[in-house]
Amino acid sequence: MPSHIDWLRSFCHTLPHTTEDIQWGGDLLFRIARKIYCVTPLEPESPVKLCFKCTPEKFAELVEIEGIIPAPYMARNHWVALTDLKALRQPEMKQLIGNSYQLVFEKLPKKTQAELSEKNQPNRTKKQSTAKDATGAKEKQKTGP
Repeated sequence: MPSHIDWLRSFCHTLPHTTEDIQWGGDLLFRIARKIYCVTPLEPESPVKLCFKCTPEKFAELVEIEGIIPAPYMARNHWVALTDLKALRQPEMKQLIGNSYQLVFEKLPKKTQAELSEKNQPNRTKKQSTAKDATGAKEKQKTGP
């Protein structure tokens, strides 16, 4: 297994609600709500090492760098492919993958975004909710309608 996969998996799993699976024979996919935001082939001899989505402006900037090309089949959606992992430093790659995650999240239906965001919030216990609701009711009684 290529060495970049370890740090990539660790990083992607720090992003909320990330899931991973293998598809298309040997590609490791990272997703949010079943939408892909990052792909890496598991085959060490693959010419493409890593793919992710970016903004149109960043796409134009990145494909000018040696070792980065428009992603096969996905360039029209502003995906880039790294053919050389040395084209970018690891912190830059992490930032760009985080941006890819955010771009994909923002394209999710608003209902799905809300559900995922709600799951990220710390759970209020029933006791906390009741106490807060009771306090609010007492304040309304004091001030009147």
